[in-house]
This record gives sequence, structure tokens and C-alpha cells, in this order.
Amino acid sequence: MKKTYRIAPDVKEQILKQVKDEGIPVSQAAKDAGIAEQTIYGWLARGLKGLPTLGELVRLKRQNKELLELVGELTLQLSSTQKKS
Repeated sequence: MKKTYRIAPDVKEQILKQVKDEGIPVSQAAKDAGIAEQTIYGWLARGLKGLPTLGELVRLKRQNKELLELVGELTLQLSSTQKKS
């Protein structure tokens, strides 16, 4: 029979902060805390609410590309205007 352990909420919060904010790999955080990687992945999955859909991601990537192209065009225009002065 498998034993289950409860992780204190503050410890869980600290582990998730390390992974999400500090960029520590899940494997390292799990090893440091002495818990299974799957436990942390489960916490992360349950905490991911309101994620964009695939369609929204495609739209956002396309919009980002268009905006970067526009910034490039405006930069060139500004550069050429400044050279004429």
C-alpha cells in the first residue's frame, strides 16, 4: 500500500515559486524537497487556469510578428528622417 504525505501549503508555494519565478528545473526542486517530480507537475497543471487556446496562441503569434515588422518599418523611417536633417 502506497503512503501519501501532505506537503505544507507554504512549502508547496515555495517550491512552485522556485520553479515558476526562479527557473529552477522541476527535477531539481523535486530532488531538493524529497518529492516526486509528478507531484510538482500536478500542482503546476492544476494552477494553470485561463490559458489561451491553440487558436488564440496562433493569433497572438501572428499579431506579434506583424507588430515586430511594423516596429522595424518605423525604425527605418525614423532613421532615414534623422539622416536627412
